[in-house]
Amino acid sequence: MPENARVTVRFGPYVTGSGIVEHRVSRLQGMRAVLISDGHRVVLEEISDRDSVELIVNGETVFTCNIKELDFGGDGKLDLLCEQARQAVLKAY
Repeated sequence: MPENARVTVRFGPYVTGSGIVEHRVSRLQGMRAVLISDGHRVVLEEISDRDSVELIVNGETVFTCNIKELDFGGDGKLDLLCEQARQAVLKAY
């Protein structure tokens, strides 16, 4: 995938530590950091599918995971799911 490509990260609500179901981006911080460091433009889009994360490139879903399986905060370098997402985006073309 060329640099400066647009990657849409669609994410659903999940149960937070306080028991509230809501959209939060804190678990996406590492994934965003990894994709931005590769030179991609990341657009966040809220969806209604609970616990879901989808990466969309050129209108196609290239990666999905459960948002609660992503590491909380951080730069994403040690998160295996962030590396899998990065590879999926790189192979999108």
